[in-house]
Amino acid sequence: MSKNHLGAVYMIMSVLFFSLMDILIKITDQYDVGQTMFFRAFFGLIPIYFLIPKERIRDFYKTDYLKLHFYRSFFGAIAMAAIFIGLRNLQLAEVTAMAFSGPLWVVVFSMFFLSEKIRLKRWIAVGLGFIGVIVISKPGFENLNFYYIYPIIFCIGFAGVSIIIRKLTLVGEPVWLIAFYFSLVSGLGGLITLPFGKWIMPSNYDFIFFVLIGLLGSIANLLLTQSYKLAEVTLTTPLKYLSLVFAIIFGFYFFDEIPTIYTLSGAGLIVVSSAIIFFRENELKKPITLPRQQ
Repeated sequence: MSKNHLGAVYMIMSVLFFSLMDILIKITDQYDVGQTMFFRAFFGLIPIYFLIPKERIRDFYKTDYLKLHFYRSFFGAIAMAAIFIGLRNLQLAEVTAMAFSGPLWVVVFSMFFLSEKIRLKRWIAVGLGFIGVIVISKPGFENLNFYYIYPIIFCIGFAGVSIIIRKLTLVGEPVWLIAFYFSLVSGLGGLITLPFGKWIMPSNYDFIFFVLIGLLGSIANLLLTQSYKLAEVTLTTPLKYLSLVFAIIFGFYFFDEIPTIYTLSGAGLIVVSSAIIFFRENELKKPITLPRQQ
């Protein structure tokens, strides 16, 4: 099997694992978001452990860029909490579609924090994407749903994370170390909610679900990274849109969710806009932003 084919397989598996994790997060909605975050981070450390080089086992946590790791992890934890709340209160397809708008925010943030010049084609893409978000959320007093703000918060957090990850990778920080600090900070963030939240003892089945949430999320992120390393991004990145297909299928099968014309139309605009941004950044030979980091 060629590297391109193997990379495509890794991408499909990553998308599937993220989709399965989303189902479990929605199923366990009786548990506090902080409790779910803690288990996601705690059990997510297991796959990361096996990536640490043997010569770094004793001092794997050492870094000269602790502040950058904290900011990446802080924004990542906010994004995680927001997407979890969104998944539990909106349709899977709605949340998935709005999450695709993450690259739009990266473009805007890059202009302010990386001093990048944004030309007309990418501004058109950003405009299309934001129209798509508006179509899905259907703003207005008659249809106002406060929970639509959470996928947008996720995207803003995702944009901040993406900018900082670019800086960390440029200075040579390994992926496993970035993932470790993210799990550590997000896990502590979830644990802080214990005295204030409504933590309850999970049943045997739900505890298994929490273990799977952590493993699926962590492995999906690692598969995603490996996919981009092995294959051409022009081949693998479009496969991420399979998550919308999975969201529609799983939403209908598990939760009796039927996407509205607003969701499908808005998703179409967001997909087109993010595709324009992707191909434009590929032409400019810039780093391709990862679509999910949870």
